[in-house]
Amino acid sequence: MMNKFSCAAAALLAMSSAAAAEEADPYLWLENVEGEKALDWVRGQNKRSLEELENDPRFEAMYQEALSVMTSDARLALGQVHHGQVYNFWQGDNHKRGLWRRASVESYRAGEPEWETVLDYDALAAAEDRNWIRGGVACLSPDYVHCMVELSDGGKDAGYWREFNTEEKAFVEGGFALDEAKSNVTWLDEDTLLIGTDTGEGSLTSSGYPRTVQRFDRSASVSDAPVIFEGDEADVGTFAIVEHEDDATHVILSQNVTFFESEYYYAPGTEGFEKLPLPLNADYQGVLDGQAIFFLREGWEHEGESFAQGAVVAYGLADGSVETVFEASDNQSVEDVEIGKSNIIIQYLDDVSGAAVRVERSKKGKWKAKSIGLPENGVVSIVSAGGGTDDAMLSFESMTTPDTLFYVTAKNKVEKITETPAFYDATGVVVEQRFATSADGTKIPYYIMGLDSVLKQGNAPTVQYGYGGFLVPILPVYYEDPSRPQHGALAGLMWVKRGGVLVLSNIRGGSEYGPRWHQAALKENRQRGFDDFIAISEDLIETGVTSPEMLGAIGRSNGGLLMGAMLTQRPDLYAAIDIGVPLLDMKRYNKLLAGASWMGEYGNPDIAEEWAYISEYSPYQHIKAGEPYPKVLFYTSTKDDRVHPGHARKAAAKMAGLGYDFFCYENIEGGHGGTANQEQLAHRTALEWAYFARMLMGAGD
Repeated sequence: MMNKFSCAAAALLAMSSAAAAEEADPYLWLENVEGEKALDWVRGQNKRSLEELENDPRFEAMYQEALSVMTSDARLALGQVHHGQVYNFWQGDNHKRGLWRRASVESYRAGEPEWETVLDYDALAAAEDRNWIRGGVACLSPDYVHCMVELSDGGKDAGYWREFNTEEKAFVEGGFALDEAKSNVTWLDEDTLLIGTDTGEGSLTSSGYPRTVQRFDRSASVSDAPVIFEGDEADVGTFAIVEHEDDATHVILSQNVTFFESEYYYAPGTEGFEKLPLPLNADYQGVLDGQAIFFLREGWEHEGESFAQGAVVAYGLADGSVETVFEASDNQSVEDVEIGKSNIIIQYLDDVSGAAVRVERSKKGKWKAKSIGLPENGVVSIVSAGGGTDDAMLSFESMTTPDTLFYVTAKNKVEKITETPAFYDATGVVVEQRFATSADGTKIPYYIMGLDSVLKQGNAPTVQYGYGGFLVPILPVYYEDPSRPQHGALAGLMWVKRGGVLVLSNIRGGSEYGPRWHQAALKENRQRGFDDFIAISEDLIETGVTSPEMLGAIGRSNGGLLMGAMLTQRPDLYAAIDIGVPLLDMKRYNKLLAGASWMGEYGNPDIAEEWAYISEYSPYQHIKAGEPYPKVLFYTSTKDDRVHPGHARKAAAKMAGLGYDFFCYENIEGGHGGTANQEQLAHRTALEWAYFARMLMGAGD
């Protein structure tokens, strides 16, 4: 037992350590998310920055343009089929928090959905006087009556879960409920949940996600729910998946060892789990006829057979047999796998252009892919597959082509359901795919969008978007919710029609060419993704599209880290940089909120060998005096419980301390998305485009 003297010594040591940390980082106090001193600083930055940006003569028009798109009733109401109904979440002028609603498949397929409200989030928030933002929904298949609905306070990742009945269209009095946490929930049967949640000491991983899976019976309390599986504290998290096939119930447990690596355990119930022999880099997709479907992000040698990286395979849960379902070529990347009643729909990229196939298994165990006849040279998305049918819905769009929704029958007959009207006049707008050569000789694709006359004239105000991480491909979409400034509808209306050019960068770290494209920029190879972005910038300048005085860059989250690297490595290339909800202090990122879960992407800064390469690019540590930094825009959110707002706050404060000017805006609510509703999102989008207009086009009239 510690005596009073050792307690005092420990307290002095803690004070000494805190003082040393404060001396090493004088802006550490800004990590106190809702501390009054920190919030006073935030309010001061907001006031200063908004006064200038909102008073730009283009801001109000841009805000109205963004709002007109984001709240338009003409947006596609995309939904998923469950038990003969199409369920959709909708936000609009009169429903800022949103409606959960449904329509019959027949009316939806006819292009005239007869909507029935299931849950009105605005009415709920008003009735309970709470700042409820929609979270997840988990329902028991196939009937889709018994559901758990998540409610987030202000848009945080953490949420409250309550039982909801879709027949009664009401919460179940005395039903299942979970307090605020980053929980995961799935139904075993109508009286039993499998959950992962915060139950106190030892229940969470170092990343802040559930470490255990509990069997939560209706008659019990969470504290009495037995633990049926336990992961390690160093894991990212553990969760359960339940699949119901006719009379069979399959329970699969996923132990996420890192952000990308998982171990899977299976049982036909909740006892006797056995580890499946899949490689760590395998992603579970679903179960079809007793076969678990996985996407392989690494090659797999199993019982004398080889299965390729980037392939989709079927693993027999009863006999352990393995079959190749679909294998992507070198220029292809599987992006989505959805399980139907008796076959599989796969959406993939072919040189970053979307396509889809239906894959069926013959009686002899051979899988055959049949192409789904959709338009080419754009983005293909699976909107709905499964839900008790082999019919599916897919969409197509490009930066100049509005979303079109298609109904695909089990026989692959494609029927157009509806399309979004154009949100801007694309006359004269061209979109081209080009390639730049990176520092190591790799060809890096990018999309360029602008008026033909502007591109021919050259030296145009140009904004280059990038992300480069976590297997996220950057695609030329027209519009999707939640919308982003680089989406074709918004960029076309707010930037391109004003004479600007937009560039989408397909740098390494994404999945544009499969898992290898992502793995090429992991950890010690992070600089490759940065070099790719720089190569595209230099190509834009060399080919006369723009010049350093007219070039801006934009990215958020992991893309915010990319922007921080551009700021500190090549400020000479850019006249404006938009840095959204970023990671910037890579020395401390793993100690802030969910940061520890991303060490599989970046490495562990607490290990000297790994900090050695992270420190080469960590933007916060590289901000210094006497550099030609442009006047950047930082934005973040107080309620972001994924990427800590301290990253943006501290970087801005450090720049201020060195005498640099900048803009800094922090929304007091909104989670990692940075906003909580469409009005806030339109406001922030207008701030971003007004910022670029101000920096690259001049002060305006």
